Amino acid sequence: MSSSSFINALRRFIALRGNVSLFRSDRGTSFIGATADLGIDVTKGSVKNYLEKSKIVWTFNVPHSSHMGGVWERMIGLTRRVLDTLLLGPKGKNLTHEVLSTLMAEVTAIINSRPITTVSKDPEVPFVLSPAMLLNQKISGHYSMCTDIDIRDIYKEQWKQVQVLSDLFWQQWKTHYLQNLQSRRKWTSEKMNLKVGDVIVIKDRETARCQWSVGLVEEVFPSADGLVRKACVRVVVNGKPCTYTRPISELIRLID
Repeated sequence: MSSSSFINALRRFIALRGNVSLFRSDRGTSFIGATADLGIDVTKGSVKNYLEKSKIVWTFNVPHSSHMGGVWERMIGLTRRVLDTLLLGPKGKNLTHEVLSTLMAEVTAIINSRPITTVSKDPEVPFVLSPAMLLNQKISGHYSMCTDIDIRDIYKEQWKQVQVLSDLFWQQWKTHYLQNLQSRRKWTSEKMNLKVGDVIVIKDRETARCQWSVGLVEEVFPSADGLVRKACVRVVVNGKPCTYTRPISELIRLID
């Protein structure tokens, strides 16, 4: 990219997402090398002048410190692995630009729908914050779904191809993401027990795309050693409260 192209890409991002006061990026060799070869430098020249006039600060992480971008790097790595399995196989061949760009928009919606923390422990429906709410300033509603789509539709109209690939991405990404939220090491140390009133996410394989089974712990069942290994949780399904008993391996506590 030239400096002009770089600024145009930045303008497109701001036009879609709104004003930005701080950018953070790593010092990947490909990124640093490309900016040096093409004369793009956020610390001087036309790009620096544009950033200063726009009151934007661009911060690089320290060299050889990819762990400083752990939050976004984990999302990027996980998303890349799932997309590789989809797009490098037979299902991802011969995608048009329109199909690919629409698929990436669906992928963005999926990733940004994830619950990150609780805001309110409403006894009826707990309010959970997601990245999409922070970006769009809107409370997530019911995502428009195509319920009559199956794997055979991948070879039909382009819009159906996108929906099939999006559903496949959702199924794989959600499974890997929820597993990352739970430590799988040997139980060598005790952890805080689930307790009544905790907001949890259930590992539900049947939830529709961008929908998460979020509920409240209503009752816990300690074992003889005092550790909680199962709990009774209440989840709202299709507008009606439902109660389930699940092992703690299927429950993920959201941090307040």
